[in-house]
Amino acid sequence: MIRQARPRAVAATLVATALLGLLGALTAAPAHATGYRYWSFWKWSAGAWTYQQQGPALYVPPDGSVDGWRFAVSPDGGRDAARPGSPGDFDAACAATPAQAGRKRVAVVLDFGTAADAPPGALPDGAAPPAPRTGCASVATAASSAEVLAALAPPLRYDGAGILCAIAGYPKAGCGEALAPSGPDSGGSGGPDLGLIAGGAVVAVLAAGAVWQARRRR
Repeated sequence: MIRQARPRAVAATLVATALLGLLGALTAAPAHATGYRYWSFWKWSAGAWTYQQQGPALYVPPDGSVDGWRFAVSPDGGRDAARPGSPGDFDAACAATPAQAGRKRVAVVLDFGTAADAPPGALPDGAAPPAPRTGCASVATAASSAEVLAALAPPLRYDGAGILCAIAGYPKAGCGEALAPSGPDSGGSGGPDLGLIAGGAVVAVLAAGAVWQARRRR
């Protein structure tokens, strides 16, 4: 014989289900990361580009290494940023730069990104950013990546906090500005869908009302 569930038990089950659904909406709803427009810094290692954890003023590249730079709209955090489009071929880049005693050679790959990456007004209509380029610097052995870059691609532009804003004068304005989040909820804060949360709240309230009605009938 199957017993009919008591109203209070049914209502309690509804409350629990609604609250679990609401919690799932809060934790599982996708958030759209904010993008930033900036020059990301890379090093060529084991046949691939690896994001640099040190800034160019602190990192001292060894002789025979390759630094990479890419201007793009990328998420903050580095590893998911856009990489340079060309490989880091030291032999090809430095073939015409002879080795010298007491100095080191460092190759540099510069990728100025796409027109979609360019700041508003940075390019004439229909124009493209500067073409990617590769160079080789012969510098003192203690030179940092910032000094390598200054030797190859002036002028550089930094902001008041020491963040690199422009390489070879590109772009002429702006520095690491944040862009509005993209995606279906880009008009909001990038958090969970408010309509979904509101719907879950209504279900929870109705279920709570059922509990109250069940108590009144006792």
